[in-house]
Amino acid sequence: MELPKIKILDEFDKTLRKKSSEVKFPLSEEDKNIINNIITYLTMSQIKEYYEKYNLRPGMGLAFIQLGIPKNIFVIVEEIDEEKFKNYVVINPKIISHSEELIYVGEGEGCLSVNREVEGIVPRYARMRISYQDIDGNECEIRVREDISVAFQHEMDHLNGILFVDKIDKKNPYKDKDKMREI
Repeated sequence: MELPKIKILDEFDKTLRKKSSEVKFPLSEEDKNIINNIITYLTMSQIKEYYEKYNLRPGMGLAFIQLGIPKNIFVIVEEIDEEKFKNYVVINPKIISHSEELIYVGEGEGCLSVNREVEGIVPRYARMRISYQDIDGNECEIRVREDISVAFQHEMDHLNGILFVDKIDKKNPYKDKDKMREI
């Protein structure tokens, strides 16, 4: 595999604070190529041989805005087995419903745009139902839970100009930890 040439914006780039726009169909060939490049990049970032060779930080999600493109598109690449992946290409997502239960990632969330360790917890819904469009513009619906629910919420925040660090209480980074379940 060859590493795609993509430049991920750093958290201090004001572009990341822009709200992304609704995507119209059909997708351009350029957008389809970017989606494929993101899938390849995220996949390679989770395979030891490649992340060591190219000095990559492992990542499972990337929104178009992180590449400086303010469109409502994100991609998640989930490793479901040793070097076996499931890809989610999510366009124009909307939350239909979510659980009352809140969870947080025990070791903390990370982001390919945030190049530093961040202390604290990010409250997330344990389960959600999302409507979205696929790469061909078909209306889809998905139920996500646990780590994939966290990933979807993280990427949907990007589409609204929000970074995970914004959701950590500055004065008390572990605030209400006892009211949530760690995953």
